[in-house]
Amino acid sequence: MASKFLSRLNNHPRTKLAVQLSFSALIPAIPILIWSHNAKEEREERRHEVSTRLRIPSVQTIDELMVEKCQPGDVILFDRRCECCASGAAAALGCLLGKAILCEEEDGTRSVEKGSYEHCGIVVPGQSTAKGAEHDPSNLCLLEANSGSGIVCRPLLTRLEMSRSRSVILLPLSCPGDRRYEVEYGDEESSLSENTKFLKQQSHDELVKFREKWLSDSTSQQYQNQHSTLSIMGALLYLTGLYPTFPIPISPSAWLVVSALQGCGAAMKLNEKQSQQTRVEDFTRDGRFFEKDTVRLRPGWKFLSPVVMRETSVS
Repeated sequence: MASKFLSRLNNHPRTKLAVQLSFSALIPAIPILIWSHNAKEEREERRHEVSTRLRIPSVQTIDELMVEKCQPGDVILFDRRCECCASGAAAALGCLLGKAILCEEEDGTRSVEKGSYEHCGIVVPGQSTAKGAEHDPSNLCLLEANSGSGIVCRPLLTRLEMSRSRSVILLPLSCPGDRRYEVEYGDEESSLSENTKFLKQQSHDELVKFREKWLSDSTSQQYQNQHSTLSIMGALLYLTGLYPTFPIPISPSAWLVVSALQGCGAAMKLNEKQSQQTRVEDFTRDGRFFEKDTVRLRPGWKFLSPVVMRETSVS
């Protein structure tokens, strides 16, 4: 009975069609599955390499020197290698669409000469409460939105060491009265006025509140399951010109950073739709000289000249 049933089932036209459709869907998926497996293995190898790296006392790496230049509120741009996305095919597709649609060719208006920057994060205070941790560069973290973990806050040094991006650019944030890079390293604090110190402390405290709120919201709303979809939809809506009619951020990572800058008092509080229409490349244009495609900071606040944290082959 069973053999006759299976024989009849195999000879049925609909069964044959279903088998053919299954194979036609499976064959293109095979290289994608192989790529995804290799990307995850490479990420794990990188994580093991970073975690077991030999640290020599009093000898700093380039990444450690770069971290010392950072302060809470600084913005970091990434020109990522989409083929290295270990969070799956949807994350890689979102990365590719972001580069192809949201990134423009160099037109002389950007403060950065080369690179297609479609991802960014903001430097925030770390979670250590030890004495002196507030001014310790090793306590700095990077708050960012991604597909693998949602909105995450990771030690800045670890994030840089784990990165396989082509280029990483630091945009140092300066508040009114700040003399950053104008005086000898370590003397910045003593050269500030009381008003500037108060402003920097207030910005620091607001970034801590912002960090805790968004990390909590990300966990409760399971944002890690939404990031790739939002990235793909945002790029496609921008391409079709329909983005003004939908309450979806064009670039989720840029939206997070703009919201953080607004929360700490550095960026002008635009309406929600305008902040959702911010692209990562908008950070590379000075809002004092451009009306469109830029991030508008409050009077007295500005981004200083970009600092190249990493620059490798563009291939």
